Formats: sequence, C-alpha cells, structure tokens
Amino acid sequence: MVGPRHPKSHLPGSRSPGATRRTALGLLLGAPVLSACAGVQQSLSQFSNPFSSSAPPAQPAGPQQQATTAGTGGVKVGLILPLSAAGNAGLAAQSMRNAAEMALAEFQNPNIQLLIKDDNGSPQGAQAGAQQAVDEGAEIILGPLFAQSVPAVAQVARTRGISVIAFSTDSSIAGRGVYLLSFLPESDVNRIVEYSAGIGKRSFAVLVPDNAYGNVVEAAVKAAVPRRGGRIVAFEKYGADRATPARTVAQQLGSADALFIADDGDAVVSVADAMTAAGANLRNIQLLGTGLWDNPRVYASAALQGGLYAAPDPAGFRAFSGRYRTKYYGAEPIRTATLSYDAVALVAALARTQGGQRFSSDVLTNPSGFAGIDGLFRFRADGTNERGLAVMKVTQGGGVAVAGSPKSFGA
Repeated sequence: MVGPRHPKSHLPGSRSPGATRRTALGLLLGAPVLSACAGVQQSLSQFSNPFSSSAPPAQPAGPQQQATTAGTGGVKVGLILPLSAAGNAGLAAQSMRNAAEMALAEFQNPNIQLLIKDDNGSPQGAQAGAQQAVDEGAEIILGPLFAQSVPAVAQVARTRGISVIAFSTDSSIAGRGVYLLSFLPESDVNRIVEYSAGIGKRSFAVLVPDNAYGNVVEAAVKAAVPRRGGRIVAFEKYGADRATPARTVAQQLGSADALFIADDGDAVVSVADAMTAAGANLRNIQLLGTGLWDNPRVYASAALQGGLYAAPDPAGFRAFSGRYRTKYYGAEPIRTATLSYDAVALVAALARTQGGQRFSSDVLTNPSGFAGIDGLFRFRADGTNERGLAVMKVTQGGGVAVAGSPKSFGA
C-alpha cells in the first residue's frame, strides 16, 4: 500500500494485507474516538518553534538513560531522543518515546524492533547512539530532535548508506538521506498564501521577527506571493523594538488587503498591539499567520480575531491524544508526539510492503506522500517536507477550520 507503485499511499495500520484504504486510514487517524477527546488545549507552537528544538538546553542534563528496545520484529530501526535532557526537552522526548511505542501497539504485528537510544541532548550523545544503533543492525534512524545533533547522526548513517528521519524544524540541516518529519514554516507559508490568493487577496504587508525563524519565513513568503499572482507592498523585520517597524507598515497598510505576521503567540499579540497603537485598524484587513498562532494568547487577543493561519487539522491530534491518555499513559502527550508516532507507523508500513527497497530514497520520496495523524505529508528530495494543512480561523474559543486539509497532493 505504500510506495511509488501505488499512487495513493497511506500509512496502513491494517489488520491484514487485504485491509481497505478506509480501514487503514481510520485506524491510524483514530476516527472512532474523535468525539471523546475534544478538550486538548496544548498549542502546536509550544514545541514546533525552531528555537525550542534547534539547540540543547542550557540546564545540565540528567544521567543518560540505558538503551532499550521495543518490539520484536526482524527489521531494526534506531530511535534517538534526548530522554535525559533537562526541562521541556526531556519531557517532550519521553512523550515522543511513548508515542513511538503506542504506534507499535496499534500497528498490527509490525515486523520492526525499535533500538531506543538516549542522546543526552548533545551532538556527541546523538552520534554515539547512532553508532550503537547501526552496529546493532538498524536499517534506518528516527530522530534526533535537536538540529545541532542531526549532522552528527547523518555522518554515521551515511557511512552505512542508511536514511535518517529527524524531528528538527531547522530545514537547513535537511539533505541527502536526511529527511525532516516536522512542522516546517515553509509549508505554513505556502498554504496560507495559496488560500489567501484563492479568496482574492493580492497585496500583502509582512512583518517577521529578525531571527532565524523570520529568515526562513521571509524567503518562503517572498517566493510564495508572486507565485500566486500577488505582490508584497510592505515588508519589515522587528527585534526588541516593534513600534518602529509597526509604524512603517501601518503607514503603507492602505495599499494592502492582507497583513501577514509570522511569530509565536506572545510576540504576535505584541506586534498586533503595536500596529493598533500606530493607528492601524486591523479589522479592515485580513490578518494571516503560521502554525505558531495555535496559541491561547492569540485566541484571547481582541485584535487578532478573524485572523487566518495554516496548521494541521486538529481532529487528528485530538483523536491521538484521547487514545494516548485514556488507553495507554493517563496523561496528555506533547504536541509533537505525533511525529514519532507517524515515523514509526511509516517504517512499519514500509517494512511490511516494500521489500528490500523499503527505506530507499525512491520509496521515502514517493510524490503521492503518506497519511499520518496530522494529515498528508511527503518528503522532498532535498530532505524537507510538504504537509497538507488546514486553514484555521482565530476565535475566542480557539482555532476553527475554514478550509480542510487536502485529500491528495498536486503535482
């Protein structure tokens, strides 16, 4: 069911090789429990911002955890996570490990064994874990989380000719044999610009932070807007001083029909307030953002009501979270736990269906992509990914979908 020979590929959780696509997709997305777990409030931005996963934490890490295994299948898969890292990173890693083991439990009789390695939140630990995994026979490596650790793992993997599916959001570390299964800002930008053009928006004012995330968004929006027949009429970057760039954009807002602000919850609210203080009437223009807008601060902001942003359809995560909480672990998963779930489900599916070429670049970069918890995704040849995202509207009660996720990718 998964691979270049089958143009409509999905991650199957089928009970038998003859299971229908509907059965496979339903099990993976957890459709039967959608209504049971609608109360998840954790935001996507908490762990999908590049700054939360691009460098090891400043606090000292705990004792490195012993390597363990999960599953008993014949295809060995390395899983590298910062399990002993300090603070939120270690908590996220444990949740991602739980989700990986949950994927094994929900995929019927997977022929894989996870070789779970703790990288201690460091490139040296990640490299050591990768070396252990390949020495033990790993055919592919999942992880690490931190961008700084990915090249160290890639170096080991390339010496053995195997691929890496990492969880970092830093697209600069993607490349030959290194694929990112993360929420990349480029996908957010492309989706929201495409949707905005479809509803007649042609003139864009843009405000982005003067940092690495802003640089990525800048490149993406400057490519996406003209590709959709639009133009950028105002563009400013901001640092600690948001008032001056806000005034500059506010003075040019009359020639724009959309205002794109790319930042996380607290910063977006501050920028919107600075625009209002500069005399802009934000009710007269369509506000646009990225998946980092999935944040309670954004929903509570009067200035941002009605704003649109691109993000995975939340139904998939609600279903996943409900199963994680009620059936397995009794607690809420971290938002990006779905990444490790989908990674394990993907390799299990490929191991079942693709024979000796199961983890080759041709299989992994199947242009039809795969269906996961957060919707469609596909890997590009350069190691980045494209996701089929929904368009969400900011309301006081949270994000509400105004356009669903696509059912298939275009060419």
